[in-house]
This record gives sequence, structure tokens and C-alpha cells, in this order.
Amino acid sequence: MTRTAEPTKGRAGRLARLMPSGPSTAARTPFVLLVVLLLAGGLISLLLLNSALNEGSFRLSKLKRETTELTDEQQALQRDVDSYSQPDALERRARRLGMVPGGNPAFLNPDGSVRGVPEQAAADPSPTPAPKPAASATPDPASSASPTTSTTPPPTSPGR
Repeated sequence: MTRTAEPTKGRAGRLARLMPSGPSTAARTPFVLLVVLLLAGGLISLLLLNSALNEGSFRLSKLKRETTELTDEQQALQRDVDSYSQPDALERRARRLGMVPGGNPAFLNPDGSVRGVPEQAAADPSPTPAPKPAASATPDPASSASPTTSTTPPPTSPGR
């Protein structure tokens, strides 16, 4: 039995010599401090990155909302332009400005001769507003039986 105990003592003795004995916390302190600092730095940088991404996301949603509003405004303006450029709307505005439709056109040939008969445009008689009948207790049956007719022809739009 003593023989088997000696190699164990020898092996345990060799292992005891390999492991430093005594307080070894002085060697571990810088390593633990380095790991804690690296973890704290990583956490702080992760939080900064996350807040920067959130800020970018808020800015992106704001820009998308502004783009939608501007697109709606652009479409409304385009509808206004389209309604003003319709032939009947152009004719109404031209008549309000005192313009009259032209007659038959005359054309100049390349040699200087005129093809067609030039005419001066004649203004249509401007429609006068019908006088409003006086409010009476007995309406006139003759005026209600005849339909009212307008002297102005309906506007023509050659483009459509």
C-alpha cells in the first residue's frame, strides 16, 4: 500500500507545483476589468446604433408622408389645369374676355396668293338676361305655356 501511495504523492506533488499557490486574484483583475470594459463598450455602441436607426426610420416615415401630400397636391393641380384646358372651358373664358369665334379661314399659298375668302369675324349677339316676371298672385297662363328658347347656339368644340 505504501508503494501505490508514493506515485500518487508524486503526481499530486507535480500537479501542485504546476498550479501557483496563494492569492492569484492579482493576475485575474486586469483580465476581468478588460472583459467588463469591452462588454460595456459594446453595449453602449449597440444602443447608439439602435437610436441612430430609429431616428432614420422616423425621418423616412416623415419624408414618405410629405411625398404623399405633395403627390396629392400635384394631382389636384393637374386636374385644375386639365379642367381649364378643355375646349368648352376655353370658349367660355374667351367669350368673357370679348373674343368671338373666327369665320372661315383664308390661307396664304407659298407663292403669296390667297386661297379662300377672308372674312371679318362677326360677334354673336350677346345673350341678354331675360327680365324676371313680377311676383303676382295670378300667373299668366300664356307665358307658362310657351317654352323659352335661347337665341344663342350651343357652343361647339371642334376638337372633340
